[in-house]
Amino acid sequence: MQETRKDPPGREFLPRHVGIIMDGNGRWAKARSLPRELGHQAGSKVVGNIVRHCKKLGIPAITVYAFSTENWKRPQKEVNALLELLRRFLSNMEEYQRENARLRVLGDPSPLPPDLREAIVKAQEGSKDNTAITVNIALNYGGRAEILHSVKALARDCAAGALDPEAITEEDISRRLYTAGQSDPDLIIRPSGEQRLSNFLLWQSAYSELVFLNVLWPDFTPEHLNYALHQYALRDRRYGGV
Repeated sequence: MQETRKDPPGREFLPRHVGIIMDGNGRWAKARSLPRELGHQAGSKVVGNIVRHCKKLGIPAITVYAFSTENWKRPQKEVNALLELLRRFLSNMEEYQRENARLRVLGDPSPLPPDLREAIVKAQEGSKDNTAITVNIALNYGGRAEILHSVKALARDCAAGALDPEAITEEDISRRLYTAGQSDPDLIIRPSGEQRLSNFLLWQSAYSELVFLNVLWPDFTPEHLNYALHQYALRDRRYGGV
């Protein structure tokens, strides 16, 4: 099946927020008899190209799944390589300023090494006034953990008397998620041939359109993104209506 398009759809058909599950780095490396770490390294180079393409098209926000709460179970060598790639990515302030990109990190930073936590703070603070595109990095992120984080915050507010439990709304939950203040993703893309969300933006994806592609993430190009955007443009989004 053809899964690339040279041309993107018209701007009026574009999503405002795209989520991407960057999958297939390990399989890409295995197919080339390379260590898995080199697959992650190859995949990390794709992120900048896709962010720049989204910015060029005028898509306001992109969220990429970089490191899940489950990824700690991987071999320590692979975990260390992933964290080092994230450390380099977060430290590239010159690139954020050049692209006028605002960086936000979604997830629980507490288990991360101190220098990586410091890099997160610096990247978010240093790019907070940039306006061309918001780049969310899901780092030590899990959708269920995020919902639990929100529920605990609600419980604390209720215990303090600041919130009536019977008056809690969906908006109250959304305001306590890591993505507070941002729109939900209109489109979620997963390359690699797998067809599941894998604990990614579970609350926010209630009405997201899903596109699954048979390409491994290191081989993902702007033309693959264009294809996914065309698939999105063909969808009839009714949000439960008719």
